[in-house]
Amino acid sequence: MTAAPPAGSGTTETGAGTPRRRAVTLLLGISLVSLLADLGTKQLALSELPGREPVSVLGGAVWFTLTRNSGAAWSIGSDHTWVFPLITFAVIGWIGWMALRLRSLPWAVSLGLVLGGALGNLTDRIFRAPGHFVGHVVDMISLFGPYGEYYPVFNLADSSLCCGVVLAVILELTGRQRDGSRARAEKATDDAPADERERA
Repeated sequence: MTAAPPAGSGTTETGAGTPRRRAVTLLLGISLVSLLADLGTKQLALSELPGREPVSVLGGAVWFTLTRNSGAAWSIGSDHTWVFPLITFAVIGWIGWMALRLRSLPWAVSLGLVLGGALGNLTDRIFRAPGHFVGHVVDMISLFGPYGEYYPVFNLADSSLCCGVVLAVILELTGRQRDGSRARAEKATDDAPADERERA
């Protein structure tokens, strides 16, 4: 007769490793696609928009106009450009730590979008003028006006970051955990009377 494997043996870890591997692969894939899309659109903007008037599409709902931003939205912190790479490194480290227990595909999408967006703007900060770690971010998308009259001019990295953060907020509010569990479902089970838990 074959003895059953002890609790916590390698059999359990292998079964649990598959969803983690899938989630981490999805996170990295989305971050790579987001990064490449951001770098590609920035290069296109740098080659096509200089010296041109803003380009209107969708009846003036979206404008393409080339700007360089040393700060955050609305040029906030433009005198302290060196701070933004440090913040980005902290975000990347946090995402790496989160990936250690990541099992949720929705959370993988969220973190992948944030990571891709963060890397896109970090690339500008490191490699673009006027110098390493103080580079200006290339922005080119303006909404409802050609010069950011109603909303700051942004790029695909900013869009990726915002979408990732909004998705993360939704996941938190709906009780979805990064390990794939549901917080509210667990709480409801813990709060149920003992006899109901036994019947369940």
